[in-house]
Amino acid sequence: MEKTAYTPSQLGQALRQCRKASGRTQVQVGTAAGLLPKTVSGLETSPERSQIGNLFKLISALGMELVLRPKVDEDRQPPASEW
Repeated sequence: MEKTAYTPSQLGQALRQCRKASGRTQVQVGTAAGLLPKTVSGLETSPERSQIGNLFKLISALGMELVLRPKVDEDRQPPASEW
């Protein structure tokens, strides 16, 4: 499953979708990541308020990786609400 996020909200939605696709609850993923369920919830609902280290713990527990790459369409303008 590959997701693209341009805003914090989209990142949170992508994290939630990945977790649900794995069939696990916030408690289960939090335990695997060494995070409290409320931290997992925060990453899914307000990732801009979360610590980057916790983001990487959650990504790892979901069996995912963070990839940065140039945008495919350089003429595409980001959404007005982007960061």
